[in-house]
Formats: sequence, structure tokens, C-alpha cells
Amino acid sequence: SACSSVETQVAKPEWTLLIHGGAGVMRRAEMTPEMDAAYRAGLNDALDAGSKILSGGGLAVDAVEAAVRVLEDNPNFNAGRGAVLTREGVAGLDASNMDGRDSKAGAVAQVRTVKNPIGAARLVMDTTGRVMFAGKAVDEMAARAGLEIVPPEYFVTPRRLDALKRAMAGNWEAMDRHGTVGAV
Repeated sequence: SACSSVETQVAKPEWTLLIHGGAGVMRRAEMTPEMDAAYRAGLNDALDAGSKILSGGGLAVDAVEAAVRVLEDNPNFNAGRGAVLTREGVAGLDASNMDGRDSKAGAVAQVRTVKNPIGAARLVMDTTGRVMFAGKAVDEMAARAGLEIVPPEYFVTPRRLDALKRAMAGNWEAMDRHGTVGAV
């Protein structure tokens, strides 16, 4: 007798998480194998954080926030800890978030003490009925909402402090012009 097989396919939601560690070009000649490995590990950690949410059936907006949060915590990237410093030697952090389901958006600018500005942008989007908040108001609103607050020095890394000192001495090539991170 002929035996036939029937294939059963289970419908799985399809998703793709895309991230970037900064807009711009990094010169290969200036990157050591250790630096390359550290950047790649940071990117993989961000992908893993977002992918866990998506594979568990979570929302894309939650996955994006989780991925960006990992990049903000990694001093190798120009976001959060490790961001380029202002002339005053502090980080003035920006972040934005959008939700395609309802076209809502939230953004923050010149954040100084919120450990993860992407969370503050999400707070603006989800709770305020506004699109953008800037400056001290963001830090105060985030603290009231229970977001993690850190001293401004948390964001300053030796690499960024050195780049600022060189730029202030006239070497503008020392400044990182690679932009911030992103996820979609």
C-alpha cells in the first residue's frame, strides 16, 4: 500500500528586529580586534534582548525599547552611558519611540539623569498625551514615575572625556560623529 505523508504547518508570527549601533563610518584602521568583538557582542546582546520579547509574543514597541536599553547601558555606543559629551562635560541625552499600531510617539531631549532615556521617551508616549519633553522636566517626570535615576557622572566614560578634551583643544576630529543607536 502507498503511504502518504501530510505536512502540518503551524502559523508563526513573523518578525524582524533591526538594530544599529550608530550612524556613520568607523575606520577599520582604528579598530582593534578586541574593539570589534566588543561592538559585535553589544549588538548581539541588544538583538537577544529584543528577540526574546518578540519570540515570546511581545509587542514590537517593547522589543525595540529592550534592545535600545541594552545599547544605552553599553559604553561602546553613543547612547546613554558612553554618549558624546557636551562642552560642559555632561551628557545631554535624547531618545524617541514610535508605535505603529496607533501612530503614537514620544521623545525626550537633553536628559541628564535618567539611566535609560528610551524608557523616558516611552513614558512620554504612553502617559502624557504629548510628543516631546526636554530638559529638567524629563528627569523630574521620570523620577516621579519610578524610572532609574543616576548621577550625571554615570554617563561619562574615559573615552568620551578624552575626546572632549581633545576637541576643546582644537582637535575636532576627536569628536564622535557616528550618531546614536536605533532599533525597529
